[in-house]
Amino acid sequence: MPLKLSAALPLLAVLGLSGCQLTALTGEEPKHNDHADDFAATCEVEHVSQQDKLDCDLANEGVIDVIHPNDALLDDELLAEELAVAETPSEPEVITDVWQRVNNGFVFAVPDNDRLAVQRRWYLRHPEYMERVVKRARPFLYYIVEEIEKRDMPMELALLPIVESAFDPFAYSHGRAAGMWQFIPGTAKRFGMEQTWWYDGRRDVVASTQGALDYLAYLVKYFDGDWLHALAAYNSGEGRVARAIRANKQAGKPIDFWSLRLPKETRAYVPKLLALADILANKEAYEFTWPTVDNKQAIALVDIGSQVDLAFAADLADMSVKALHALNPGFNRWATDPDGPHRLVLPIDKSEAFSAALAKVDNRERLNWVRHKVKSGDSLIKIAKQYHTTVDVIKQVNELTSNMIRVGDFVMVPVALKALDQYSLSQDQRLAQTQDRQRAAYKINHTVKSGDTLWDLSRKYKVSTRQLASWNGMAPGDMLHPGKTLVVWQENASVSNAQRADAIMKSITYTVRNGDSLSRIADKFNVRVSDITKWNDINTRRYLQPGQKLRLHVDVTRLQNAG
Repeated sequence: MPLKLSAALPLLAVLGLSGCQLTALTGEEPKHNDHADDFAATCEVEHVSQQDKLDCDLANEGVIDVIHPNDALLDDELLAEELAVAETPSEPEVITDVWQRVNNGFVFAVPDNDRLAVQRRWYLRHPEYMERVVKRARPFLYYIVEEIEKRDMPMELALLPIVESAFDPFAYSHGRAAGMWQFIPGTAKRFGMEQTWWYDGRRDVVASTQGALDYLAYLVKYFDGDWLHALAAYNSGEGRVARAIRANKQAGKPIDFWSLRLPKETRAYVPKLLALADILANKEAYEFTWPTVDNKQAIALVDIGSQVDLAFAADLADMSVKALHALNPGFNRWATDPDGPHRLVLPIDKSEAFSAALAKVDNRERLNWVRHKVKSGDSLIKIAKQYHTTVDVIKQVNELTSNMIRVGDFVMVPVALKALDQYSLSQDQRLAQTQDRQRAAYKINHTVKSGDTLWDLSRKYKVSTRQLASWNGMAPGDMLHPGKTLVVWQENASVSNAQRADAIMKSITYTVRNGDSLSRIADKFNVRVSDITKWNDINTRRYLQPGQKLRLHVDVTRLQNAG
C-alpha cells in the first residue's frame, strides 16, 4: 500500500481491510500509529511462555494500528446472507477454490530465515484471524484475482490486502491511510482515486484495486523488476527504499531486500506477505485450515448513469441499505456522487433485475426532493447543511449561476429517502458509532475552539492523546478544526468532569422533526443513542417519524455548557 501496513489487526466490517501508505511521490515519510493492535493484544492476553512472548514481540515489530470501525458487521448473520453468492448451475470446474488459483500463480521464493519464520508462527497459531479475513474477502476476492491475472502479475499480490488491512475497505490508520489497499490522499489521487464530499475512491474496492495494481506496476518498473523492493516501497515509499539501496552500494554491501536498512514496519511487511504465501502453498503440511472461497464471480458492476439515493437503489435491488453500502464502501453519504462514478457493485444474482428496474425510472425519480422556500437569513451553504447535500448540487439542480438567492424564492433540494441513521455505513454514521461506543461511565461533548490541540485537551480531561484520537476516529497527530465535536469519556464525573459535579437532571419530551436521526438527537442533548432507545423502547430497525414523541433524561448543565 502506499505507506504502512498491518498484518494482524482488529477486524471491522463485512468486507474489511487496512494498511497505510506513504511514498516519495508526495515527499512524505511513514508515520507510525501508537494504538494497540491485534498482535499486541494477543501478546498480552494469549501467550504465556517466554518463547511465545518473544515470538509475538518479534511479529509485532513495526506493526501499526489499523482501525476496523465496523467489525461488528462480521457477526451480522442477516447481512452475511444478503452478501452471500447465490448458488447457480455451472459447468464443473477443475479449480473450485479461488485460493487454489492464487496458489498456482505464486512466483516468489520463500527464504528460510527468522524474520519470516516468526510471522509464519503467528499466523499458524491464530487460524481464527484467517477466518475473519476470508469472511471479508469473499465478495471481492474473485474480482481481485481476475484483475491480477489480466496484468500477468505475481499472484502473491492477492494476499497484500491481508497484510494491509485484513481485507477491510472501511479500515483506516493514523488518520491518513484508508481502504482495503491503504492509500494516503496524495498517492490515491495520483493513481486515479478521487476524494470528494460524496465519495472516497480509496475505499471503493474497484477503484482502489485498479490504483494499487497501477502503483505496484510502476514500482516494479522503478526498481528494475525487483518485486521485493517494489513491495517494500509500497509500504514505505520508493524514496526510502532507493536511499537504502544507494547506502548499501556505497558501503559495498548487498542490495537485496533482506540486506537493506529499512523502517521496522517495512522489515516486517514483506516477511508477512511471504509467510502467508508459504502457509497457503503448504497448508496441508502445516495442518492449517485456510477457508475456501468459491471460484466464481460474486459481484457485478452496474452502470447507473446518474446520482441515486442508496436507499432507493437498495430497494430496487431487494437488499438492505447496509448490504448495498458494504459492497460500495466508497460512498461517504446517503447517495452516490452526482459527478460519478456512476456505477454500483451488486451481487451477481441481483444485477440484471436491478438494471431492468432502474431503466424504467427517470433520473429525477432516483432521489427524494424538497421544495424549500428561502427565508430571511438563508444561504445556499445553510440550506445545503440543513439537507445534507452540497451547494454545487443545489446550484446545478436549480440552474443557478451564482450563490445569490432571494427571500421568498423556492429551490429544489435532493434529500435522503430515509432517516440518516438508516445509512449506517455513511461517513457521518460510522463516526457517530465510533464516538457513541461506550468507553467509560460519562461522555462529554467538546466543541473544538481555535487554538485547541489534542495535547491540551488531554491535559484538561486527564486522558491520553491516544485515547482522545481513538474515541474520535483520529490519529494523535491529526489537526483539530474549530467547530468539530469531540467526545471525551470519563470514569469519575466529580474528579474528571467538573461539568458533571453539579449536574441538574431533567426529563423532557422531544418531538421528532423532519431529518432527525437518533444520532443527531443524541448529539443535540449530550446523551447516548443506546439510552434513547432504552428510554423509549425503540426498535433501531424502524425509522423515526416526524411528530413522534421521545422521552429524554438530560443534564441541563451539559446543555448549557456544550460548545
